[in-house]
Amino acid sequence: MQTLTDRSPGPLRTSYAQQATTVALTALAPASWGTTYAVTTELLPPGHPLFAGLMRALPAGLLALAITRVLPRGDWWWKAAVLGVLNIGALFPLLFLAAERLPGGVAATLGATQPLLVAGLAIVVLRDRPTVWRLAWGVIGVAGVGLVVLGPDARLDVVGVLAGLGGTATMAGGVVLTKRWGRPAGVGPLTLAGWQLAVGGLLLLPLTLAFEGAPQRIDAGAVGGYLWLGSMGGLIAYTLWFRGIGKLPVGASAPLVLLSPLVATVVGIALGESLSLLQTFGFVLALAALLAAQLNSPKKQIRGERV
Repeated sequence: MQTLTDRSPGPLRTSYAQQATTVALTALAPASWGTTYAVTTELLPPGHPLFAGLMRALPAGLLALAITRVLPRGDWWWKAAVLGVLNIGALFPLLFLAAERLPGGVAATLGATQPLLVAGLAIVVLRDRPTVWRLAWGVIGVAGVGLVVLGPDARLDVVGVLAGLGGTATMAGGVVLTKRWGRPAGVGPLTLAGWQLAVGGLLLLPLTLAFEGAPQRIDAGAVGGYLWLGSMGGLIAYTLWFRGIGKLPVGASAPLVLLSPLVATVVGIALGESLSLLQTFGFVLALAALLAAQLNSPKKQIRGERV
């Protein structure tokens, strides 16, 4: 007689193909974030990073709310607010401050430490102790990114370093809490992304009005840049990101952020930059760390992750 287990293998029997598809779709989010620097410097009006963050978050959040027509209920009002602050509202200003006070390479290397922060928070919040395998590759990933982006002008500024670490910590907290809380029944990743983008955009609105205002001139290139940041870099990216966090172990999803500096490097090459032999080695090292983090330790039995 067929048992219940035989009839319903359940979500733990995730196939390699499904896992690879989930990883690939989730990776599109940090890959798109890697284009932010080039879009900002090549297309957007200078001196208005908060306005760029506002355009990236608020219109996309409001559009998602208009499409889904679902508002938070019960304790998800405050949960959505907390996630929106961590993943959007606090993250953007901290990243912009770090970018202003630090060379891009230093800021990127600080961001690459996120998988290690996620691992530490996961122990406390999720009771999920990371394997030595993933911790080791996390350290290797930071080293690889450092080799790619750190240069002789890698000066350190206390405020900039604190802002960079703060931005990395807020996003790490957002990843762990998103994994901990999941999503309400019947709520998809588009809705969850819309809630957080709207909260983050509303938080950025008064900051933008108080410290920057709108650019005096927005040309066609800037319009295209804002559309890219709000669509692929905003609503689409965060929808895929929150979907992936729900399906993947935190030890597998967090290292995908290494794609951001790597994609930024590839875009820079396309714009005429070049890599030294040491930078090329660092690029390969960081990419290997990212891929290896998707695998379980050779000594550990491969399992699917409950969705």
